[in-house]
Amino acid sequence: MRVAVDAMGGDYAPANVVAGALLAARSSGVGVLLVGPREIVERELARHADRAGLDVQVVDAPDVVGMDESPSAVLRDKRGASVRVAAEVVGRGEADALFSAGHTGATVMSAFATLGPLAGAERPALAATVPTLSGTAILLDAGANVECRPQHLVQFGLLGSAYARVALGIPRPRVGLLSIGAEASKGNELTREGHRLLKGACPEFLGNIEARDVYTGHADVIVCDGFTGNVALKVSEGMVEAMEQALRDELSRTLSGRLGYRLARGAFRAFRRRLDYSEYGAALLVGVAGLCFVGHGRSSVRAVRSGVRLAARCAGEGLLRRLALELAEPVSARG
Repeated sequence: MRVAVDAMGGDYAPANVVAGALLAARSSGVGVLLVGPREIVERELARHADRAGLDVQVVDAPDVVGMDESPSAVLRDKRGASVRVAAEVVGRGEADALFSAGHTGATVMSAFATLGPLAGAERPALAATVPTLSGTAILLDAGANVECRPQHLVQFGLLGSAYARVALGIPRPRVGLLSIGAEASKGNELTREGHRLLKGACPEFLGNIEARDVYTGHADVIVCDGFTGNVALKVSEGMVEAMEQALRDELSRTLSGRLGYRLARGAFRAFRRRLDYSEYGAALLVGVAGLCFVGHGRSSVRAVRSGVRLAARCAGEGLLRRLALELAEPVSARG
């Protein structure tokens, strides 16, 4: 499998992106096309002595997208933007998937404009994998659509259900709508009307769930607009980091605390891996007729490696074809 990587996407690009992509190529044999200004990318590659032995190529893309730029302006004025060129590489069949940790809006618009919609999908959504007490769940939209209409929530529910069946192996995923109360009357106009439409469209619709239930495993698919989903994920990330720091501070205060930490170090490492976004690497942009994965803007080398490996694995498993088949199958045919 070959993955087109936006080498200039992310807060720590190109250093972290190049290092993470090389790590994926080194550890998993993934073919990588690094897309960005050739001179800059080649300079970064020169820092890695084993680059010559890896399946890594550079695709020149002279323009870089700033985080403050309008996505529509990127499509209109920056034909040579690294994320746009990376999407075109996938569209031409020269790569099997796209990974970017850069400007989310520009990535979404570039992928949608270049690859087109997946049959049966009106609008794409970012499907983030979140850890739960019973395994994992899919939360969407995680940031592709800041403003939504009720029918888009229905689309997200159907897309998320198909993704959960294919990627998580859940035959009948339970779908919950993220709101401020369990009652159907709670929430704003979007969630109230979305609740009504989801109830008729998704056989396994549970109704509303509150934010405290996101990580309990009560729902396999959690539906919300992109603004709410993005805030929920980032609050969760910040809470985990703050909890880790507070726990580390408390354990270091006393001799018994330091001893206890040493004895439980393995459990703490497992806890970190279970909740660390870098283990998942990226969110899939579902609803696009091509594989596109969006990483965190603050992606570490480890997160980029995980994202590139995830993209290659999903391509190798035929995820896109299987998603298309799931969306094409009538709900009634699933029993």
